[in-house]
Amino acid sequence: MGVRDVANGSEVVHGFPHLDTVRSAVTALYRRLSPEGVHSYASSVLPADVAFDDRDDLHLGAQRVAGALVRHLRLPDARMIVSFREMHHAAGVELAAGPEYFIELNDRFRTHRRDIGAALAHEITHVLLHRLGLSFPGLRDNEILTDTVTTYLGAGWLLLDAFREDGVSSQKLGYLTPEEFGYVLAGRALAFGEDPSPWFTSAEGYRAYTAGRAEALRDARRPPLTTAGRLARHRYAKDRRHALEDPSRQHAGEGAYVFEPAPGGLRVSFPCTTCHQRIRVPVRGRVRARCGLCRTILECDT
Repeated sequence: MGVRDVANGSEVVHGFPHLDTVRSAVTALYRRLSPEGVHSYASSVLPADVAFDDRDDLHLGAQRVAGALVRHLRLPDARMIVSFREMHHAAGVELAAGPEYFIELNDRFRTHRRDIGAALAHEITHVLLHRLGLSFPGLRDNEILTDTVTTYLGAGWLLLDAFREDGVSSQKLGYLTPEEFGYVLAGRALAFGEDPSPWFTSAEGYRAYTAGRAEALRDARRPPLTTAGRLARHRYAKDRRHALEDPSRQHAGEGAYVFEPAPGGLRVSFPCTTCHQRIRVPVRGRVRARCGLCRTILECDT
């Protein structure tokens, strides 16, 4: 298992190409840990706990940061042995029964120490997921799951802060795009009432966070939620009218909602704004919907 490394002027992919997998990863995390388990990570790892500069001893500093991330991710009986070598990826971890896990970091981190915490966060989350028995099929989707969980559990802001890009060089760690990291981080911030913006040292990382946050806020303003805008509500009413004219089959609206036939009348399904599991409610005007997975309460006008 290794964290993807885009560096030395390689092109960084932007936008939201993996958003469906990201949302599935958040849903899977809530299912595996329960809402109480997820909320036990309500505080992110703090910059002071993972700070690392050129004055620190390389190996002792790496072990200290790894220890802070182990404690944050609730792996107190896991010991991380960190070493450095030439490699294609930024880092890799050997997944075994434990309690010792061997993490290798790319040699370039010897002189780029500020990003060691980001690489370690991804690899230590691999250990957490291994112990939880949570995985997705396929390398790409499993790495997206790891990036998403790292971020949603409060350590992935380090990965976004490691993103830097200018006219001649670029660096990005992880499989998510910068904006997707921002989207997950914003979803976490909205769920836990946390503002990660003061922690960014990378201007590019902060811009990606604001773009991701805008996308997360759009999720919270889609019909049938009462927070939807006028034009979205107009489209929803049109789609609902077509569904009522033929209630015997499903009708996918222009948004993420779907009208479905049900005993006693029509119902609409849509994704929860917190965990992204689909919620189904009857089409009968104003209703309050409670997500059965994360227990978020949503005000709807169906």
